[in-house]
Amino acid sequence: MITALAGGVGAARLLRGLVRVVAPTEVTAVVNTGDDTELHGLHISPDLDTVTYTLAGLNDDERGWGLAGETWEVMDSLERLGGQTWFRLGDHDLATHLFRTQRLADGATLSQVTAEISRALGVSVRLVPMSDDPVRTHLKLVDGPEVSFQEYFVGRRHAVAVESVRFAGAGTAVPAPGVLDAVADAEVVIVCPSNPIVSIGPLLAVPGIADGLTTRRRDVVAVSPIIAGAALKGPADRLLAELGHEPTVVGVARVYADFVGTLLVDEADAASADAVEACGVRCVVAPTIMHTPEHAAALASLLLDAGRASGTLRSVR
Repeated sequence: MITALAGGVGAARLLRGLVRVVAPTEVTAVVNTGDDTELHGLHISPDLDTVTYTLAGLNDDERGWGLAGETWEVMDSLERLGGQTWFRLGDHDLATHLFRTQRLADGATLSQVTAEISRALGVSVRLVPMSDDPVRTHLKLVDGPEVSFQEYFVGRRHAVAVESVRFAGAGTAVPAPGVLDAVADAEVVIVCPSNPIVSIGPLLAVPGIADGLTTRRRDVVAVSPIIAGAALKGPADRLLAELGHEPTVVGVARVYADFVGTLLVDEADAASADAVEACGVRCVVAPTIMHTPEHAAALASLLLDAGRASGTLRSVR
């Protein structure tokens, strides 16, 4: 079994490549739910939905999120009425949120609902939320209040400086059923190229997950989401810098050093390989940009090889 720790778009694309090189039924993805929010009375799980839609072949590749061929009649009508439309929900996407909200109201857990949605959409990868308990990412702005992740990321287009991040509810949350076993039993654990602070950070904040990863550290391999000092998408580089970390592959290595044994960095960062290894993390240099599903599959193969070779190789350049 292969276990992946996943955020949103970058993780979804890597997982789409991973299922080209291993059987989907052999993959478990533990997905961040710190981005979850309630809007219009609906429970919305953006990262779970992005991963699900991508693995189902239904995603909008150009946007990176949502469904292909989406329409926006509901949002347009809501806007005419003066309702909140800053967080856009497509007409077809709404069905997912309506189903999830109803099932949760019926007493189902988020894990159960996620499995039901996956089955209905033909996804064979086992998708598991990091916790069935609510954990919400909040960001304290340098020149403003503490805001929810979605207000920061969508409402303010992540164009504001952040002073600190906290994961509300994490202290009392428990890992969703199967999460700790997935970490403990995996042949290789992959940390997808997701934001270290707000995509991987919430998973680590749930008691038990970080300890489980630390125990398996030698078999944990991560992809740096930072290439040549910048994030390909989103605010990962800025968040690292704002919170006192170096926004480079070396900074990522330092953040991950306690629980990651091997870090894949892009060829653009080959000169930093020795500095990464000085953090106590084995460094593998390889192409990491997933321009196509074929590139994603090649990256997934490299990750599996790196994880399986962790006990025999020091570095690959």
